[in-house]
Formats: sequence, C-alpha cells, structure tokens
Amino acid sequence: MNLTQQTMLLTGGGSGIGLALAEHLHAAGNTILICGRDAAKLQAAAERLPGLRTLVCDVAQAAERQRLFEWATTECPELSVLLNNAGIQRTVNVVETTESWADTAAEIAINLEAPIHLTLLFIGYWHARQAAAPVIINVSSGLGFVPMARVPVYSATKAALHSFTQSLRQQLAGSPAQVIEIIPPAVHTELGGTDHSFGVPLAEYAADVMQQLAAGHPEIAYGFSAKASQASRSELDAMFKQMNG
Repeated sequence: MNLTQQTMLLTGGGSGIGLALAEHLHAAGNTILICGRDAAKLQAAAERLPGLRTLVCDVAQAAERQRLFEWATTECPELSVLLNNAGIQRTVNVVETTESWADTAAEIAINLEAPIHLTLLFIGYWHARQAAAPVIINVSSGLGFVPMARVPVYSATKAALHSFTQSLRQQLAGSPAQVIEIIPPAVHTELGGTDHSFGVPLAEYAADVMQQLAAGHPEIAYGFSAKASQASRSELDAMFKQMNG
C-alpha cells in the first residue's frame, strides 16, 4: 500500500489505535480526515496535527454515516482510503444484565453495521469515479478468532467483520481496490473503559502496523492476534480455555 500523498478517512480517530495511526499517516504526508463522538478529543488532535480535518459523528446511526460520507467526499473528492476503526467494547454478563437492547444494538452498529455501510457507500462512489486504487482497511480483533466470554458482543462483531472482510476481498479481487484487515491483539488503550495496561504499548503496535502496511500485507496481525489468526481448531480451543478459564 502506498503510504504517502493519499487522502484517508479514519473512523474513531480521536483516541487509541485510530489516533496513533492518524498521527503516523499524517507525518508521512497524507491528508487525513477523522471522525469521532468526542468533540474535545477531535479538537485536541486537530491542534496537534496541522491540516487534520475532523467531524463529530456517531457512526452507530445510519443517518450519521451518510452525513460522514457526504462530508468526506465533499471536503476531499479525491479521498481514496477508508479505515474503519471505530469500535466499542462492553463487558456483558448475559444472565445478570439489566441493560436495554439499545446498548447492545449500539455496540453491534458501531462495530459491524458502520464498517459495512461505509464500505458500500465508498465502493459505489469510487466505482462511479473510476478511482485508480482505492483502499478499504477494516480493524477487527484477535478476539474475532478466540472470543473473550466477558465481552461476547464485541467478540462476535469482530468475528463477523473478519468474515465480511474476507468476502469483500474476494468480490473485489478483479478490481483495482485493495482490502486490508488489521487484527489487533490487546493494546494499551482505553477501549471499553477497562484496564488494558497488560496490552501491547500503543506506540509499539502502531509502528508495527505501519511497517506491515508498507510491506503490503493484506492481513496485519501482531502477537496474540498473529497466533490466533493462524491457529488450528484444536489450538483455538486451547487458547479459548486458557483465556476464559
């Protein structure tokens, strides 16, 4: 993948992995657009990265995704890279939960509906413009291969996103479009509001992702996620028992 002189949209770019990648890609000389739900975080990112374009947007809502698409293509008609990174992770005890369905629906919408919807919007846009080499990057998770039982909805959506990405890559195989999957392990971020201090340091992880993007890898995995994404069924079962025991 060409990592310079491109125009890229990153969802969930105000913090965590999204912001770290935005910083690297901005430093490489790309035009970067990001969206997120936290206006203060977006403003802080814009102040640190000159020329960064931001939009406060909740990708859980279909109308907001449409608004994001229209904003991005109006701001930068030449946009050629979509990086679907936005995600939420909630701890859910399916026996004891008293939450409303809306909470679960929002997690599914952000993690799965949003990347599918945005992908379809941009594929249509690029096809109509006969874009030279568009790129779709979906951020899934090692938990899509080995689920963590205490985050069942998150794990399920990431498994589904991996499946969608595989099908997308096959359908677009004869086109100029490129489909990439980033498969993070646990990374030291604030995802889910839980303690991820045991995870890979964010700077270390983002630097590795950039190296693998530059090398042209269609699947970018690291540490636990590299092992999980290549494991046999018996190995996956053993990893599941160890992680959830």
